[in-house]
Amino acid sequence: MKKNHTMKKLLAAALSLALTLPLCACGGGASSGSQTGGASQTGTTYKIGICNYVDDASLNQINENIQARLEEIGAEKGVTFSIDYENPNGDSTIMNQVISNFSANGVDLMVGIATPVAMAMQAATDDGKTPVVFSAVSDPVSTGVVESLEKPGANLTGTSDYLDTNAIMDLILAVNPDTQKIGLLYDIGQDSSATPIAHAKEYLDAKGIAYVERNGTTTDEVMLAAQALVADGVDAIFTPTDNTIMTAELAICETLMDAGIPHYTGADSFALNGAFLGYGVDYANLGRETADMIADILLNGADPAAMPVKTFDNGTATVNTQTCEALGLDFDMVEAAISPLCTKVQTILTAESFRDLENS
Repeated sequence: MKKNHTMKKLLAAALSLALTLPLCACGGGASSGSQTGGASQTGTTYKIGICNYVDDASLNQINENIQARLEEIGAEKGVTFSIDYENPNGDSTIMNQVISNFSANGVDLMVGIATPVAMAMQAATDDGKTPVVFSAVSDPVSTGVVESLEKPGANLTGTSDYLDTNAIMDLILAVNPDTQKIGLLYDIGQDSSATPIAHAKEYLDAKGIAYVERNGTTTDEVMLAAQALVADGVDAIFTPTDNTIMTAELAICETLMDAGIPHYTGADSFALNGAFLGYGVDYANLGRETADMIADILLNGADPAAMPVKTFDNGTATVNTQTCEALGLDFDMVEAAISPLCTKVQTILTAESFRDLENS
């Protein structure tokens, strides 16, 4: 009896092991292929969902460079990045549906371009199971996207286009030391605008320079706000990296040029669309750096919670030479005035997108 009991125990153990082995073989977070200890295996396919907040020159440039860089990495490592790209054009309902679809489709990682998308992805992945890499989030700490730049603390990390507001204010006064009144043009509902606008007010109060605030949440409202600033008699206008104003720039640039008012902004895409000057990061590089972070998480098993948010301080001023001439300003004099305050001064012509400019 004891012998038969022992045989039964051995048979049960063997059966248990046989049932366990197939279950173990089915594990793995990537869509196909396998991973061991975070190291990627040749032939693995990773599913990535990219949501871009709005159709905008700078944000589109980020997306294009993310995808181009991931294609390079995929070729180098022998893996495939299968990308589902969506652009809800600022519609929050569509944006949330896009993110829900990413989850339902079992993406391995989500990418949120601009602050509203990053915040929505944070809310949708609060279980921490799906890593999120954001890009062009101007103030990820104040908006609560991460706990700190050094240690994000959850499933989100990424790249920030943090704006040095004081640097732009310095540029305004370098071009026109006699500036008496500055217009602050922004969408009051854009989280990315709150901190830089507050910093601008602090700077102007300290300098004793008057300012007027005008807001808009649609292109039509922004046009009315721009016309109001002309009537207010401002000497210059400042806008941070505000997606609403960025989208409306082509519609307002002639109004400001005709009034002789230079528009100083927080991204080169504003200048591409007719603003006098854009100051900030290189968005093409921002996209490539974002892709490197994506690859580090998927291929090497890096933990977003411990990956510092990348910030950039390249101090590039982009001047639209057509607008400069229309404003009656001499570019050589402008360049001489602002060069000591910038890492680089570059020029651009008006176009709807960077691609249009390249093809012209």
